[in-house]
Amino acid sequence: MPDAKQVRRWRQYLADERAEAAVYRDLASRRTGEEREILLALAEAERRHEDHWLALLGDQVGKPLRGDVRTRMLGWLARRFGSVFVLALAQGAEARSPYEADTDATRTMAADERVHEQVVRGLAARGRARLSGTFRAAVFGANDGLVSNLALVMGIGATGVATPIILATGVAGLLAGALSMAAGEFVSVRSQRELLEASNPSEDSQLALPNLDVNANELALVYRARGMSEADAVAKARRTIENLQANPTAESPVADQHEEIGSATGAATSSFLFFSSGALLPVLPYLFGLQGITAVIVSAVVVGLALLATGAVVGLLAGGPPLRRALRQLAIGYGAAAVTYLLGLAFGAVGV
Repeated sequence: MPDAKQVRRWRQYLADERAEAAVYRDLASRRTGEEREILLALAEAERRHEDHWLALLGDQVGKPLRGDVRTRMLGWLARRFGSVFVLALAQGAEARSPYEADTDATRTMAADERVHEQVVRGLAARGRARLSGTFRAAVFGANDGLVSNLALVMGIGATGVATPIILATGVAGLLAGALSMAAGEFVSVRSQRELLEASNPSEDSQLALPNLDVNANELALVYRARGMSEADAVAKARRTIENLQANPTAESPVADQHEEIGSATGAATSSFLFFSSGALLPVLPYLFGLQGITAVIVSAVVVGLALLATGAVVGLLAGGPPLRRALRQLAIGYGAAAVTYLLGLAFGAVGV
């Protein structure tokens, strides 16, 4: 007979499995096609794990418990957003499974959880690939605005100049940085799109594929140019042409699929607006009439909170721990501001 400690642990495992299955069902309700099927299959796997704990508990199941805090939070987010951020958090949750160290869980269950982490990682990667350049520009634009203008305002403020000069400097830094970021994003995204377009197979070449000779065709050269071995290229070219000749209206598999990068104008606009919003925060205390060390402290606190938020978002996008990335972003921002503040003090002391 299991002891009371085992029963409590099994009941918590049961609650966690039910909560995780609910998360996957909620995510599946916001998707269609293959992704929906994959998420529902994950939910079914969690249900099999539920059955294991139900069998062990027998008549000691008791009242249903609530899943752990992380899983309940995932469920709340999944029901309201269903985004790549939820998948990134779910990926981390699967990686923390305790089953490998628990002899009451089967080796199959432990292996399932490891594979689930890879499945969720793949779904999260799909979501990250669909994030447009506009969203990326927004996140990094806001972060750059926070760090650069905080450092500028604190450096100038430390020299001891009057508040109107600090305010004018902060506004100038906001405008100069926002325009620079917008121009850089426009050129970057436009150039990337042009490079991708140049790499895509032309439509004319796609139309010619069904007319190629199966036994001697040039399509194999295309695959070899893309890095395939001669034997694999010939085999794939033969399959492609035979399929197209049998079904001429089918979509050709030769076309490259590129990551959605958004429009150059959208990325530039997003970068300008979000850099401006980030760069505005260090200036706010001076706009509201604060001066001296009070303004410096309030500016640093406001920007610090914003840096924690943007760092956490970047961490989720990268699939890393959001708290660690948030703290790293805070350290970088405060480090840059501290350097410019000390330089400002030095220049102010010598009357420069």
